[in-house]
Amino acid sequence: MSVPSNAGTGVDPALTETNRRLLFWACFVALVATSFGFIVRAFLIDTWGETFGLTATEKGLILGVGLWPFAISIILFSLFIDRIGYGTAMIFAFVCHVLSVILTVTATGYTQLYWAMFIVALANGTVEAVINPVVATLFPREKTKWLNILHAGWPGGLVLGGVLALIMGPGTDWRYKVGLILLPTIVYGIMMMGRKFPVQERVAAGVSYREMLVDFGVIGALIVNFLIFLQIGQVFGWPALLTGAIIVILTVAFGAFIGFAPGRPLFIFLLLLMIPLATTELGVDSWVTSFMTPEMTAIGLQAGWVLVYTSLIMMILRFFAGPIVHRISPLGLLAASSAIALVGLYMLSQAVGIMILVAATLYALGKTFFWPTMLGVVAEQFPRGGALTLNATGGVGMLGVGVVGAVLLGYIQDTSVESRLRAQQPAIHQQVVTQKSWAFGAYQAVDPERVSALPQDVQQQINGISDVAKKEALVDVCIFPGIMLISYLGLLFYFKTKGGYKAEELTEAPGDDTYAKGEFGPKNA
Repeated sequence: MSVPSNAGTGVDPALTETNRRLLFWACFVALVATSFGFIVRAFLIDTWGETFGLTATEKGLILGVGLWPFAISIILFSLFIDRIGYGTAMIFAFVCHVLSVILTVTATGYTQLYWAMFIVALANGTVEAVINPVVATLFPREKTKWLNILHAGWPGGLVLGGVLALIMGPGTDWRYKVGLILLPTIVYGIMMMGRKFPVQERVAAGVSYREMLVDFGVIGALIVNFLIFLQIGQVFGWPALLTGAIIVILTVAFGAFIGFAPGRPLFIFLLLLMIPLATTELGVDSWVTSFMTPEMTAIGLQAGWVLVYTSLIMMILRFFAGPIVHRISPLGLLAASSAIALVGLYMLSQAVGIMILVAATLYALGKTFFWPTMLGVVAEQFPRGGALTLNATGGVGMLGVGVVGAVLLGYIQDTSVESRLRAQQPAIHQQVVTQKSWAFGAYQAVDPERVSALPQDVQQQINGISDVAKKEALVDVCIFPGIMLISYLGLLFYFKTKGGYKAEELTEAPGDDTYAKGEFGPKNA
C-alpha cells in the first residue's frame, strides 16, 4: 500500500515524499520486530517449562514480564520523547532488542529468562512510544485508518515469525528460533538510519507540556502508578506498605504539578477499558498455543498454527480498516468486534476437531481492530494530550495484561488442575502438589518435577485433567469482551447525544515548524 502525497493533508511538504514513505514503513517493520519476540515466546513457553521445570504460573510470569515493562518504557519515553528525539529512542530500542536475544539464548533458568523478557519488553514499548505519535502526526486527518494499517505490522510479524518457527520444526534447538528476532530488528535499524522525524502535532500546535499533563490528569497518573508499582513491588519483594507509599507520593507529586486536575473523564474511561481489551487480545494470544495443543494434535497440526491463522486474518483486515471506520465509526467497529470476540472465545473453549478453526476465525475477526482502533479514538479525541495520552493508553493495556491478564490465566490453570486432581485423585494430589505465591496471595499448584517422577500412566491422568483446565480458562475470559461490548454501546449513545462521533483537530501555531531534522541517532533539532 502506498503512502499518499502530502498535498491537502495538513502535513508540511518539507518532509520529502520518499522520506515520508520510508519513515512509515520503517515504523511498520519495527512493529514487526516486536511481534516476532511475542510469537517466539508464545511458541517456546512450554519448551522452556520442560527445560527449566517451570509451573504454569511461572510460565505466566514470564509471559507477563514480556508485556508489562512495555508500559514503563512507552509511558516514560512519552514524557520527554519530544525533547530527546525519536531517533535517540529508536537507538535504545534497537540495542535492547539485540541484548534480549543474547540473554535469552544464554539463559540457564527462570531468572535469566525473566530478565531477558523484561529487556525485550522495554524495547517493544520504546518502539511504540515512537511509531504511534509519528504515524498519528503523519496522517492528522486519518489517524484511525493509518494506525490500523501500521498495526497490521503486529499480526504480520506473528504470521511471518510463526511460519518461520514452525518450518524450523519441533526438533530444532529453541535458541535458533529465538535468533529469528534479529531479522526484522536489523532491517528496521537500517531503515531508520538517516530518517527525518515529525514534530508531534501537540508541539506544532503550541500546546504546552503542562497542558498535555492536564489532559492525562492525576487519575491517569494514579492508574499508571498503581499498575507499575504493584508489579515492581512483587518483583523486588517490597512490603505492601512501601509499594502503597510510593504510589501515593508519586501521584500526589504529579497532581501538585498540574494543580490536581483529574484528567479528561472520557480519557480515564478509555484508559480503564484498555485492560479488558488487552487481556482479550494479548492475554489469550500469550496462552492460545498451550490451550489448543491437545485438540490441534488430535487433528495432526501443530498448535502454533492457530495463532498464525488468526494473525493472518488480522493482518489482512487491518489494511482495509479505513472504509469500515468511515461507514460505522470507530466506536461502532469496537462494539461489533467485542460481540464477535465474545462468541469466538466461547466457541474456542468448547470446540473440538476442525471446529477449532471455525471458532478461531470468529475470534480473529473480533480481535482484529481492538488495539489500533482504540489508539485511533484516543488520538482523535485527545490530540492536546500529545504522545502521553496516546501511548499511555497502550501502556495501561500492556500493564493490565502483563500484571493481571496473562498471570491470571496461568493461575486459573494451576488452581483448576489442582482442584480437579484433589477431587478425582486425592492420593496422587498429595504427592505432586506444592505451595506457590503470586501478587494476590498464596495458592497450591501441581509441581511438574514431581509429576515427571511418577509412573507414565499416572502422568497421563494428570495431563488429561490439565488439558481440560486449559480450555476452561477461555470461558472465564469471555467476561472481558462482555464488559467491552456494554461499554462501547454506552459510548455510542453518549456521542449520539452530542451530535455524533467527531475527531478533534488542533490548529498549528504560527511560525512553528511541523517537522524537525531528527535522525536515527542524533537528537531531533
